[in-house]
Amino acid sequence: MASPNGGEDFESSLLSFEKLDRASPDLWPEQLPGVVEFAASCKNSITNSPPKWMADLESEDYEMLKELGSLTTANLMEKVKGLQNLAYQLGLEESREMTRGKFLNILERPKK
Repeated sequence: MASPNGGEDFESSLLSFEKLDRASPDLWPEQLPGVVEFAASCKNSITNSPPKWMADLESEDYEMLKELGSLTTANLMEKVKGLQNLAYQLGLEESREMTRGKFLNILERPKK
């Protein structure tokens, strides 16, 4: 039968009092370059103020972020496909208008 303090003795035998020198880049290389700086910037931004990109957002922008954040993966992909289709349609329309302007000589610079 084990003694009542046997568990504590076992745990104390597992403790290590070795001091590890983390200053050496050879011993502790950064796994992903830039992660340390990014983590530091995130920590500072969380405690101090919102990120710079959020400074100019209006209430409509926040609502859009909430809406997009609540979508499932499938719904988000559908939204992205819709935006891609819209961008394609706008590109076609712009191309037609540019061609039309070219034929109507709207885009020529005035001769001096």
